[in-house]
Amino acid sequence: MDRILLSTVAYRPPEEVFPYVRSFVDYPRYTDHLREVRVRGDGDVGSVYDLELAWWKLNYTARSKVTAIEAPESLQWHLLNDVDARGEWRVEPEPESAPAEAKAASRIYFDATYDPHSADENALALPRFVSLDWVVRKVEPKLLNEAETVVERLVADIEGRRRDVELTVHEMP
Repeated sequence: MDRILLSTVAYRPPEEVFPYVRSFVDYPRYTDHLREVRVRGDGDVGSVYDLELAWWKLNYTARSKVTAIEAPESLQWHLLNDVDARGEWRVEPEPESAPAEAKAASRIYFDATYDPHSADENALALPRFVSLDWVVRKVEPKLLNEAETVVERLVADIEGRRRDVELTVHEMP
């Protein structure tokens, strides 16, 4: 299993941060590769999200299920189709990181474990002569850039303004 563990700081308390982290239907605003999110359920535990992704010549719908929520600290999920993956969004108070003009700060963690080789090759309509291993080798290095874009846009929504955001990489494959 590979793991991605990233974090950043938002200048708001966890109670204000968590609703943004939890709102998956807003995620297409944060990334260029997520086209649409559809939800079955009310957003609570058991809700299933269809995430329509597009990159290069590939289109894929990932199906993610919310498995646990402990607001405003944690939201856990796992994928239901085609690849073994699960993860968590975690929000922890970090008042020592708040600048003088902010009243609070929270550290937002994205933690995902996945087996890239568990992917069902039949689930992707790969172009002729393109292997799943080639796709994995191309996608994995792009994950960090994509994560930086997502957290920068997420923090801008949370704080109501855009700023340079430092992404801390705790673990990468």
